[in-house]
Amino acid sequence: MSSAILEEKSKFPIPTGVFSETVTSVHHYTDRLFKFRITRPTSLRFRSGEFIMIGLPNAEKPVFRAYSVASPSWDEELEFYSIKVPDGPLTEHLQKIKEGDTVLLRKKPTGTLVNDALLPGERLWMFSTGTGIAPFASLIRDPETYEKFDEVILTHTCREVAELTYGQKLVSAVRDDPLVGEVAQGLKLYCTTTREDYPFRGRITDLISSGKVFDDLGVPRISPKTDRGMICGSMEMLRDTKALLEGFGLVEGSNSCPNTFVVERAFVD
Repeated sequence: MSSAILEEKSKFPIPTGVFSETVTSVHHYTDRLFKFRITRPTSLRFRSGEFIMIGLPNAEKPVFRAYSVASPSWDEELEFYSIKVPDGPLTEHLQKIKEGDTVLLRKKPTGTLVNDALLPGERLWMFSTGTGIAPFASLIRDPETYEKFDEVILTHTCREVAELTYGQKLVSAVRDDPLVGEVAQGLKLYCTTTREDYPFRGRITDLISSGKVFDDLGVPRISPKTDRGMICGSMEMLRDTKALLEGFGLVEGSNSCPNTFVVERAFVD
């Protein structure tokens, strides 16, 4: 197990105040996307949908970045879904990790994409682009989500068809999951692409504006009486989707003041 990460690990001590965990599996989907799982600290508690700062033991002062935990709060391991950035301060090295390597975790998870930040409703929309699907990967595997909402719609927009694989396999597994499979039958996945041909094509903001997403899914237009929203993606997508939800009459909420939609503004490099 002679990876560069393991070689670097021996040169630098583990910083104080962080967890040091072991990579248990790595799966590469494309040349831009991969997921990995690590051991979970026994004392770590988090709510499904939250993010945590992660880094690598490859410097005296390691670079830490915010990553949404893609596994639910009850999982015995932690899952993360990441892009690969050739010159990214963290992802340049993170994309090379292998089973057995070490990943560092800060001890305080946080975030706004949690069930507690939303008022009760009938239908929950989860709007995501790219790796912004990660917090929703956590939430759709949590029974609490289905206790709070009758219907859950996860939208995932990527540039290319291959980049949709993570979400498609995830939703398929959720429907067969013994813990949430029965209550998750109302879960819907709406995938779109922006650069390759696909049955549903276009930016999710354009599909909301035109009403096509509602027609495709056979659901009513968004209403503050029944619908709740969560948004995670690029800065432009966050801004435009937020404006659209406000146009429907929804109001942004937070952990301290729950309302009808929430936005996550933490990003990886």
